[in-house]
Amino acid sequence: MKTIVIGAGLGGLLSAARLSKAGHEVEVFERLPITGGRFTNLNYKGFQLSSGAFHMLPHGPGGPLARLLEEAGAEVRIVRSEQTTIRVPLKQGKPDYAEGFKDISFIEFPSLLSHKDRLKIAFLIVSTRKNRPSGVTLEAWIKTQVKGEWLVKFADSFCGWALSLKSNEVPVEEIFEIIENMYRFGGTGIPEGGCKGIIDALEAVILENGGKIYTGQEVSKILVEKGKAAGVISESKKHEADLVISNLGHAATALLCSEALSGEVNAGYLKMLETIQPSAGIKICLAADEPLVGHSGVLLTPYTRRINGVNEVTQADPNLAPPGKHLTMCHQYVAPENVKNLDSEIDMGLADLKELFPGKKYEVLLIQSYHDSWPVNRAASGTDPGNETPIPGLYVVGDGAKGKGGIEVEGVALGVAATMKKILG
Repeated sequence: MKTIVIGAGLGGLLSAARLSKAGHEVEVFERLPITGGRFTNLNYKGFQLSSGAFHMLPHGPGGPLARLLEEAGAEVRIVRSEQTTIRVPLKQGKPDYAEGFKDISFIEFPSLLSHKDRLKIAFLIVSTRKNRPSGVTLEAWIKTQVKGEWLVKFADSFCGWALSLKSNEVPVEEIFEIIENMYRFGGTGIPEGGCKGIIDALEAVILENGGKIYTGQEVSKILVEKGKAAGVISESKKHEADLVISNLGHAATALLCSEALSGEVNAGYLKMLETIQPSAGIKICLAADEPLVGHSGVLLTPYTRRINGVNEVTQADPNLAPPGKHLTMCHQYVAPENVKNLDSEIDMGLADLKELFPGKKYEVLLIQSYHDSWPVNRAASGTDPGNETPIPGLYVVGDGAKGKGGIEVEGVALGVAATMKKILG
């Protein structure tokens, strides 16, 4: 069977590798001169910075992405992170870290609540594993259950780091799917070689199984014949196929076959596309001679103005930086109304870092922003429309079609896995 994949980002290459291993004849078309999209490495001053996603898998060696890599035959070593910590002010009630702070482990966060609220949280964690809340945002649910502003700050930090959203933008049912996946798969991990280590391994599988990858080849149209996907046109040349998989998100994919989607039959699908909103964020990469975090897990920062979390990836893979150097990556959520004021958002993030690392010497290597057509996610978590389209034989994967409860790249893997199940059975 012949399959064409549009886009050589993580979702596209995962799909291509898995199908090529299963015996499909696979061709991948990528408009950029490189593969990986927002999931590869940028070599800068000897540091392996990432083009988008962090050098981190939210569920490490036991998660959906690791499992799918194994199924595809992609050889990647993933180092389980040591811990996740939360930075809290020394003086409770203070709005920031200016008067000192301490780091506590992720599992210790209930210690910041009253005894009554700790008991209530423990009961809620147990009871909601079977009776999931729904119909409200995470923030609204927290405020109806526990009267603690701390929990909202913690939720905003976690959602900002993991989803580039605030807790008042995330459906509570999506968060409980995420929590369930944390129980199921475990915590974070870092792939050796960073994002590009995974991309290189996937490319190797595709090429070893006779697949082809074309860079600098933009697809201008998805061909639909007799109501079914039949191939693509790239650089004015027709390429026929039995299946087409797009890594572009639903909206961009629909534009490539707009004629086939016109009419009342697909009106609901097209209307749904208008509601999809991307999520935006800013990443700040730091270089330092001494560790800034001191462990390879996530440092969540609920009391900052903008920074949501920090990760020192060289604690797991020193080769991501020059000898003797450390690479620390910091992420901040950007609200839709602030996308036009990125300079101000960046200034607040940089001010946060001065409070987070007082007295520490570091160099700002690179500041990257993700929004509009180059977002954090093409569809905000909890609003993913699935992987199928109204056109048989045309599927969508990637960060615009993630699986439920999937944090970032794990969600991409869940979406790809669901698509593979539909195709391969």
